[in-house]
Amino acid sequence: MQEIDVYNLVGESGIAKLVAAFYRRVPQDDILGPMYPPDDLANAEQRLRDFMIYRLGGPPRYLEERGHPRLRARHAPFKINQAARDRWMKLMSEAMTETRLPAEAEQFLRTFLDGMSTFLINHQ
Repeated sequence: MQEIDVYNLVGESGIAKLVAAFYRRVPQDDILGPMYPPDDLANAEQRLRDFMIYRLGGPPRYLEERGHPRLRARHAPFKINQAARDRWMKLMSEAMTETRLPAEAEQFLRTFLDGMSTFLINHQ
């Protein structure tokens, strides 16, 4: 399965539901919660939603508003270690289960997000 197939399968609404389910878990999480300022949580959700929509073949709003993703540079201010990466994946996995994405889309996203989250580790 390719990115555009995921977008065509779940659409913007499916991606938005997934990202919203993830961000509902963040504030009470002991590892990730402190990384997200409470007054910026809605903006963080919008950024991830727009990035995922763009990256999976949808409209390029993320690029139009923020430019090139530069994910490592944008995440550099945060100490992302293996524990933070694993917790991010755990919460995203729970969000995928909650939103009941089609199996093929979920499988693609798990592989894609696993690699992306590992790429963002910047601290021992």
